[in-house]
Amino acid sequence: MTPMADPIRLEVFKHRLTSIAEEMGVVLRRASYSPNIKERRDYSCAVFDSQGRMAAQAAHIPVHLGSMPLSVGAAIDAFRTSGRLVRGDAILLNDPFRGGTHLPDITLVTPVFVSNSPSGAEEPFGFVACRAHHADVGGMTAGSMPLAREIYQEGLIIPPLKLFSAGRLNQGILDLILANVRTPDERSGDLWAQVAANQRGAARLQEMVARYGTDEVGLYMAELLAYTERMTRALLASLPVGTYRYADALDDNGVSPEPVDIRVAVTIEGDHATVDFTGSAPQQPTGVNAVYAITLSAVSYVFRCLIRLDAPNNSGCLAPIELIAPLGSVVNAQPPAPVAAGNVETSQRIVDVLLGAMAQACPERVPAASQGTMNNVTIGGFDGRRSRNSPRAFTYYETIGGGMGARPAAPGLSAVHTHMTNTLNTPAEAIEYAYPLRVLRYEIRRGSGGRGRFRGGDGLRRDIQLLSQEGDTQVTLITDRRLRGPYGLQGGEAGKRGENVLIRGGVETTLPGKGSFYLHPGDILSIRTPGGGGFGKPD
Repeated sequence: MTPMADPIRLEVFKHRLTSIAEEMGVVLRRASYSPNIKERRDYSCAVFDSQGRMAAQAAHIPVHLGSMPLSVGAAIDAFRTSGRLVRGDAILLNDPFRGGTHLPDITLVTPVFVSNSPSGAEEPFGFVACRAHHADVGGMTAGSMPLAREIYQEGLIIPPLKLFSAGRLNQGILDLILANVRTPDERSGDLWAQVAANQRGAARLQEMVARYGTDEVGLYMAELLAYTERMTRALLASLPVGTYRYADALDDNGVSPEPVDIRVAVTIEGDHATVDFTGSAPQQPTGVNAVYAITLSAVSYVFRCLIRLDAPNNSGCLAPIELIAPLGSVVNAQPPAPVAAGNVETSQRIVDVLLGAMAQACPERVPAASQGTMNNVTIGGFDGRRSRNSPRAFTYYETIGGGMGARPAAPGLSAVHTHMTNTLNTPAEAIEYAYPLRVLRYEIRRGSGGRGRFRGGDGLRRDIQLLSQEGDTQVTLITDRRLRGPYGLQGGEAGKRGENVLIRGGVETTLPGKGSFYLHPGDILSIRTPGGGGFGKPD
């Protein structure tokens, strides 16, 4: 720590900056329209320094937070280099090849200006940003999570564009977005909620600077980054030197039955690590591809978890880690590859292989595999409950929890979201109020956790019936661990694999893990999620 930095004030500034991101999240949730954001809390908020480095984040969605610095960097590159960032700007983007994850995740970046800039120039002191999953952004299927062959089929691609310029709304940009989605009223409400969240974050950061001054706030932003870097280096230095390898696979890519391999070699050398995904499958003809931002996010998440201590959550974690993700591979796909499922499914498998490798270096810190999927369900059609003469479009999107892997000294938790997702499950009441759907069963899938000295957590079962009488309704499933259950560790058994089932007229039909189809009125969709792996040999 520099002589100017005080440890107590460092802790104070850590919580002050984190509280800004947390308050942004509260505003976004309370102002949003969609159940996906309001109920499931599928959003993330963070605070960045003038260089676009993440200085603080709220405890939101790991896959969002680790990748957001790249989106903020893309916004900076698009505008600040030409001197075109001014007070009142707000930049919107979702491009996965510019720091995004997949198209439904829309990021809003707001530069924060302060009146007492030491140079007197109008340069941003920092940035605030939020990312929210919008339940539809166009594309070939309702909910914008299709098994596409190219990204153009997945929805509207938004490069860095100013939604607000010097405080004035660019109405044409908003109109263009709303003209390309199935649920424009809901999208408009969620976008305005993001605007409100960033306005609150910017105001709180400005208040902080007004109280402490630019020099002190800037100092402690930098010190928080350096502190997390030091803690990460201390973790790496405590691990045995060596190279640790692991491989796992996605069930398939949704079109061909072959597994999609993901391989990693983690090399620990003193206080530095190299994470090399050479040997992973080439990018796929469907959306299971992960962009570089997702892979980077997964690496950041895993090493941050291994630190254990209450280290600040910021970009400093990645400073001592070199990532090798071969261009054109499933962990670093290139345009125009489709990527909708890479964010939700491939990110989970990347975490699984990283933890499998690190279990060899520090077995006392690493749990067995958790469910390894987000169990993505999108249902879209028309809802005539309020007016049969003019039914309105609806798109329901959800990821469903499952079993957590057993830990070295405790069983896994049941019916929770794990690793790269940190959302809630949508309450049955919220689903039935917002959509022409009925939740018939919502229960823990007893016995689905893997056996072991400590048992893996159990998955969930959720049965949803279509009530709409407005014709057939489109469903897309993006799920995994339907062919192979999550692995156990130290002799523990694998968790039970998941199942997708269509119940029509009382007859059950097993559905593939990935694909689109139509529900008829009265049909029931049953999602049965995987359990976590067990830890240690069963007694």
